[in-house]
Amino acid sequence: MITTAFPYISVLLFIAGALALVEEKTRWRLFHYLPAIVLLYFTVMMMSTLGLWSKTTEINQAYSSLKGNILPAMIFLMLLDADLRQIKRLGAKMLLAFFAAAISIGCAFILGFGLFKGFLAPEAWKTLAALSGSWMGGTGNMAAVQAALNVPDSSMGYTLLIDSIDYAMWVMFLLALVPIASRFNHWTKADGKALEEVSANLASKQQEYKGNKTTSMLVLLSGAMLVSILCQYFAATLPVTAFFTRTAWTVMLVTALGVICALTPISKMWGGKEISSIMLYLIIGLIASRANFNELTQAPIYILLGLFILAIHGGLMLVVAKVFKLDLFTCGIASLANIGGVASAPILAAAYSRALIPVGVLMAMLGYIIGTGGGLLVGRALAWLSAV
Repeated sequence: MITTAFPYISVLLFIAGALALVEEKTRWRLFHYLPAIVLLYFTVMMMSTLGLWSKTTEINQAYSSLKGNILPAMIFLMLLDADLRQIKRLGAKMLLAFFAAAISIGCAFILGFGLFKGFLAPEAWKTLAALSGSWMGGTGNMAAVQAALNVPDSSMGYTLLIDSIDYAMWVMFLLALVPIASRFNHWTKADGKALEEVSANLASKQQEYKGNKTTSMLVLLSGAMLVSILCQYFAATLPVTAFFTRTAWTVMLVTALGVICALTPISKMWGGKEISSIMLYLIIGLIASRANFNELTQAPIYILLGLFILAIHGGLMLVVAKVFKLDLFTCGIASLANIGGVASAPILAAAYSRALIPVGVLMAMLGYIIGTGGGLLVGRALAWLSAV
């Protein structure tokens, strides 16, 4: 069993590298439906279930430190391809999809609680209200709703279980849908030209780099890590509110710097995509390493309720997509910007095109803004249902 940080990180990177290599060399049809990034989830979760590593203090510290520091650096590197003049062309439909996702999630919580309340604890409406805050923008909103409703930490166990297991399943599901995007868009009759043009224009922005590639990668890697440190430092000096946690401030600062640097010659340096891809795989591995298939037997009713909520949300989004002719990327990003926030919306965007990472980040930031208010509104509805 692995109990120290270096072997733990090394194994995660090895699994990611092995799967990426197999996908590249074999071109198996399996990878057309389950990309390496999805199989990485399954593989690492299986290793965690089998007890390959233990949650020692050193491993927990490595997990928190790496995830917290690498995520801002990865977002900065991915944002170097951003050109908001192109992205703003997606504005109206993206906002429509985002608010449709938020409203459908709220409705799904109300309907789900109404059907399952007989199997839940008397005060379960409070913890589910906190979870709805998380699924409308991120964990920071869950903490805010929890504080607003005076929910004790001891009551949050099953809610956190839903947030961990069902959320991970939803991320894997949305990633697995990426290969069928063209068929989905044909079904909804979505006009994918705008998305294709934006993706192509942003992807072609970086010209063939003429300088030394090693130097370029070293500059980008060191610069991204420095940006991560500085943004976290300044974020710690900013006021923390129910809407803006330290993580939210960090992401806002990183996003601003990334968008600004995208307009400078820095965006033309070679290696940003390559480095950010490695960071992406590592973050996926870190997230999956905290999950455990054994947890599925601990609270089946709560896990089933979470899946029911996601199913209702997904069904309503299908209706919205069909009526308003939305493409799969728009629907998926809108959904994950609410349910996963900044930790996963950029990951799904990268699965379509790294040039579209800014869309995922900006949509996730919108989730941070509305999540707490949305969670409290859902909480009022759940409180009324609980009393009926």
